Amino acid sequence: MNLETYLEPISFDEIGYVRDEFLPKLGDKVVAYTQKGDFPEINKRRLALLGIKEDRNAVNNEGCKDAPNEIRKKLYDLSIPNYDMELLDVGNIEMGKTPKDTYFATIEVVAELLHHNITPIILGGGQELTYAVYKAYERQGQIINIFAIDPRFDLGAESETLNSRTYLSKIILSQPNFLFNFTNVGYQTYFVDKNMIDLMQTLHFDAQRLGVVRAKIDEVEPLVRNADMVTVDVSAIRQSDAPACGNPTPHGFYGEEICQMARYAGMSDKLSSIGFYELNPKYENNGQTAHLVAHAIWYFIEGFYNRLSDFPYIDKQNYKRYTIPMSDESVELVFYKSKKSDRWWIEIPCDDDMRQRYARHLLVPCSYADYQQALNNEIPNRWWNFYNKLVL
Repeated sequence: MNLETYLEPISFDEIGYVRDEFLPKLGDKVVAYTQKGDFPEINKRRLALLGIKEDRNAVNNEGCKDAPNEIRKKLYDLSIPNYDMELLDVGNIEMGKTPKDTYFATIEVVAELLHHNITPIILGGGQELTYAVYKAYERQGQIINIFAIDPRFDLGAESETLNSRTYLSKIILSQPNFLFNFTNVGYQTYFVDKNMIDLMQTLHFDAQRLGVVRAKIDEVEPLVRNADMVTVDVSAIRQSDAPACGNPTPHGFYGEEICQMARYAGMSDKLSSIGFYELNPKYENNGQTAHLVAHAIWYFIEGFYNRLSDFPYIDKQNYKRYTIPMSDESVELVFYKSKKSDRWWIEIPCDDDMRQRYARHLLVPCSYADYQQALNNEIPNRWWNFYNKLVL
């Protein structure tokens, strides 16, 4: 596929980037699409920046299409997180004649990057672009898990059109469906109807309130380690740290917490895309929000280049296996602990047909706390959620 068909080059002059031979910067490691007819070679690249300039379905946030280059201005000037890195920047998808045109271009570009095993770092744009990214995975025939950092669930009525507040409904209702699990962290109860919480539970999705997550931020790591794609709504960050959004809130994650979760995402062997959405330069305060998102991307890149390739689906030989029978003899819980990283997984039992279809999702990342819970003869909620998905 000729990716140039859908992409516009970036200009170093526009983003204000100047190389400095005495002070190496992340921008020095970027191979960028800067001129029509001279698209960089993508083979053997591992990470790619992709801007998507679409905001027509971003609820109350017109202007977020201008975020990609604002983020680049801050990102390119940061230090180099890993000197072995090489970051591809494929430029921007401009607004199409209609939003559907932009979504189509997004599907084509993201699907091509995934086909080449390149992890796209997406700079939105409205968060409904998450739906287009999901459709790119569908194009690959890949059943996936989605992890969202968002103060809302973005569930709308079936009759509503696709926008930044309804994209999850469109994914759930999409047929054939390639979504196995959805995880939301940071939802705020005054933005979420009880019926929506009940629906999330009925679907056996993970939903973690803001206060619960912030109290034990390290427990986010197994959740994000289970994801194939991550979607971040900037409004999940408190307004004092990230003012550039049309839907700000005084509560939310601190900047340090977003960066910590981004690093967790980068370190996950399973994860293959991440997107940052809803940043609106119209409401910016001296580049504060763009700088914060650039920091989160920096931590994601650092985590990516510190991956340990210890996902036990690939090879169980380098793991300690623990089998814990429940006292009522109803089930045995099987845990795996990586000898490389000390990270934990729990195995979900199922029949052969399910095993063939959902093989990538039967070893669920967990924590030492889940193992301790099993030792106390309690089945972790994490196990029940995934077990119920397979038996219902």
